[in-house]
Amino acid sequence: MTAAKDIMTQDVVTVSPDTRLRDLAKILAEKHISGVPVVDGGKVVGICSEADLLGAGDMEKSVGEVMVTDVISVSPDTDVQEIARLMADRGIKRVPVLDCCGKLVGIVSRADLVRSMAE
Repeated sequence: MTAAKDIMTQDVVTVSPDTRLRDLAKILAEKHISGVPVVDGGKVVGICSEADLLGAGDMEKSVGEVMVTDVISVSPDTDVQEIARLMADRGIKRVPVLDCCGKLVGIVSRADLVRSMAE
């Protein structure tokens, strides 16, 4: 069984709720990513993606004003087939990977899933 821990990106780019959307746009462009977990006090409190950024209008708003707060996450041991099903069913493009204490340890994107299928 291949699990999240086998395919996840461990060096996760994150932002805080106070990050300005202008700064988020720069991060997404520079890192060639489409979304990031929003972390506050060591906990994932949201996800902010290109779609949230594009729908915001005012680039001076904070990430906290536009982020999705209903975060769907998985554990390091979650099977990749389950992750793929979850992403397809929920229409999401990435899931944070949280350890048993709720600490962010990685992220699985659709690109990670596709790479694992190609191997």
